[in-house]
Amino acid sequence: MQQQPTVAIAAAGLLGLVVGSFLNVVILRLPPLLEYQWRLDACEAEAQESTPPPPGLVAERSHCPQCLTPIRARDNIPLLSFLLLRGRCRACGARISLQYPLVEALTGIVTALCVWRFGIGFEALAAVGLTWTLVALTGIDARTQLLPDSLTLPLLWAGLLLSLPPLFVDARQAILGAAAGYLSLWTVYWGFKLLTGKEGMGYGDFKLLAALGAWFGTGAILPIVLISSVVGAIVGGGILLLRGQDAQVPMAFGPYIAVAGFAWLIFAPTISAWLPVFSV
Repeated sequence: MQQQPTVAIAAAGLLGLVVGSFLNVVILRLPPLLEYQWRLDACEAEAQESTPPPPGLVAERSHCPQCLTPIRARDNIPLLSFLLLRGRCRACGARISLQYPLVEALTGIVTALCVWRFGIGFEALAAVGLTWTLVALTGIDARTQLLPDSLTLPLLWAGLLLSLPPLFVDARQAILGAAAGYLSLWTVYWGFKLLTGKEGMGYGDFKLLAALGAWFGTGAILPIVLISSVVGAIVGGGILLLRGQDAQVPMAFGPYIAVAGFAWLIFAPTISAWLPVFSV
């Protein structure tokens, strides 16, 4: 595959489609699992005894949320099954959420872009792992306005550990980047809260930016914040306009941080060339 980059990129895209199917499961099932565990941890075990735990991430088969019919293997082929079924459940005819093909297609595309950018090797493997986690975080935050510690903190530790070889940045840059990422949004959060009495973002956003700082160093923090702010203003503003909602409606900021982080992962040299102040 090193000698046939087109084949490698195509294979990565196909792998991404398959992984995207699993990421849909993570996006849908991880928040209920976490909520269930939080209730147990909050000493509500007695109330939970009569409530079965939600489906796990791996063991339980997927099923139609309307008729609860288990999905057959032939109807679970990433992207292709959605097209063949014309977006409807084979058993009851209910519409299948567009989330499924969109996450699968997105994961396929970004996985292919990682291999296009880094080729075949450990750097590409790390980039793909980061990217898959960002896709899962984007989906979860968009649906629930939650960025789980079970995803953001391992991402942070992975960035720090990968700085030891070093892979993307050295250990000094990774540590400073993690601190700068967290403190930058923490400062904005408290400044906004002191001025308005309102919370402008969640602590999950701090942790996600800290994780990206650990992967890319201090030089990536400002461009990621700026790109996420611009994308958030355009996309978020457009969504509010289409829904007829005002600017006071809470919206997830994590997806825009994730988009900006992926943009830096793939296009950092180009961004630095356009804006020399971001050169690292």
